Amino acid sequence: MEAGKSYDYYDRTDWWNHILTVPAPRVVVIEDVDDPSGLGAFVGEVHANILLALGCIGIVTNGAVRDLSDIQPTEFQMFAGNVSVSHAYAHVFDFGGAVEVGGLRVQPGDLIHGDCHGVQTIPLEIADKVPAAAREVRQRRQDLVGLRRSAGFTIEKLRQAIRDTASDHQLAK
Repeated sequence: MEAGKSYDYYDRTDWWNHILTVPAPRVVVIEDVDDPSGLGAFVGEVHANILLALGCIGIVTNGAVRDLSDIQPTEFQMFAGNVSVSHAYAHVFDFGGAVEVGGLRVQPGDLIHGDCHGVQTIPLEIADKVPAAAREVRQRRQDLVGLRRSAGFTIEKLRQAIRDTASDHQLAK
């Protein structure tokens, strides 16, 4: 950090301008560099609403978030290392670069997918193939679960279904 330069959150709102240069839908990825990370929440009800006003749909951070029940109705998505009862005394000292969040390296422009299990990046060159592949995986899972629930279930039918699934997977490669 530069000597004499303020990094206090209230003095550093210039990163909001940078957010607006990113094509929508926008996801903000914040690396909490405190040790340990996540002692206080950078994003709560107020900041989630600021980010919504900037066209953001979510945040990914290894730090903490808070005010979950207030944010839930907004449908703003939050993927965080933990939930904290208190806000953080945040210092924004850099933005627009690569970060590491929960072991995941995220570069500016990366496509991020998140659900209740976590987040991952998706290579842009295969992004258009992901929806079809996800439908295929879901169908295979439903077929296996359906077999288990069927009146004609046997271990041999399950083994064959698993072999067929493995064979289909190999052909898809």
